[in-house]
Amino acid sequence: MSRLRARRGRRLAGAAVLAAVLAGCGSDGYEPAGPFRPQPEGPPPQVGPPTESPSVPGPGDPADPESDEEAGDPNVVASGLAVPTGLVVLPDGSAVVGERETGRLLQVFPDRSPARELMTLPGVDTAGDGGLLGLALSPTFPEDGLFYAYVSTATDNRVVRFPMGGTPNPVLTGIPRGETHNGGGLAFAPDGTLFVGTGDTADPALAQDPASLAGKVLHVDVFGRPVGAGPVYSSGHADVRALCPGGETLFATDDSAQGPDALEAVVEGGDAGWPAADPDSARPVVEFPPAEGGLGGCAVAGRSVFLGSLDGRRIHTVLLDGTGTLAEEPGEFLVDRYGRLRTVVVDGEGALWVTTSNRDDVGTPVEDDDRVLRVFPPGGAADSPL
Repeated sequence: MSRLRARRGRRLAGAAVLAAVLAGCGSDGYEPAGPFRPQPEGPPPQVGPPTESPSVPGPGDPADPESDEEAGDPNVVASGLAVPTGLVVLPDGSAVVGERETGRLLQVFPDRSPARELMTLPGVDTAGDGGLLGLALSPTFPEDGLFYAYVSTATDNRVVRFPMGGTPNPVLTGIPRGETHNGGGLAFAPDGTLFVGTGDTADPALAQDPASLAGKVLHVDVFGRPVGAGPVYSSGHADVRALCPGGETLFATDDSAQGPDALEAVVEGGDAGWPAADPDSARPVVEFPPAEGGLGGCAVAGRSVFLGSLDGRRIHTVLLDGTGTLAEEPGEFLVDRYGRLRTVVVDGEGALWVTTSNRDDVGTPVEDDDRVLRVFPPGGAADSPL
């Protein structure tokens, strides 16, 4: 895919942007990689109409990671969260994670310093599997400090952008919203344009309906304007929860309501074959049976793709050859160790940031759930992310 080749965007070195927002939180010993500059604050943001759904109570303060340290688990960097879903790694090596069921954004740290609550996005509707679903950093984050989020409101799914502590502004609105299959994948291409993964809202016919934004991968610029012939880049998807660029290919996790879940290579103008496949439909890179599926997140590092599995309660490892084809049978790790695993992001040191999703009314939470993990894959650090 030509729009994703070679030019990897600005390296985020030398320009950390967030921490002045946290002024007044006090020192906890974490040493960021560089200075931060403050972001402007605005009036209370509104991302959509208020929901009539009962609000989900917050989990309280994030748990002190020392409790996990005493239990002998250095992989846990934050705990006591409410279904952490979107996650981005910042230039200083810390991360910002969003809670699906509260709309809270928190900063978490690789040295396991206490998590810091940053802000809450209002107007987020959490009915069904909706809520705060995806996060991405602006391609010019060192200069503008902007975050992008995929959120559900009472009437639609939408993409908004905002400086931390400031007012969210709509980028792309009117994405169909349902009880399930709301999508949520966000990924920037090296040319600074944005890919958005949506779900079919449990109405399979919408996935192949060219007039609908549901069940699609969309392609827009940072203002929400269509790139190319229109916003629909690829169709025929069931529920695109995550997008991850790798070299010249954009990959997507697609969670099917029926049959296996898939890692797909997204093709411009292509059709992933849901609900009706034909000879021209794109073939998935690899499929997983439902018991091992519930694919929720993906990260590409070199020729490896790491997939978070909710139902499978593990991380799948997929090794590709030079053409993006499956090179060998997938591997796995963290099987049944932390419960349902969702978001996966690789950082500059080759470690994987992983979120659990055990407080989502499907999993079986333990006392410290939900958690954010930072782990190295089997064999050591992953290759540098593409």
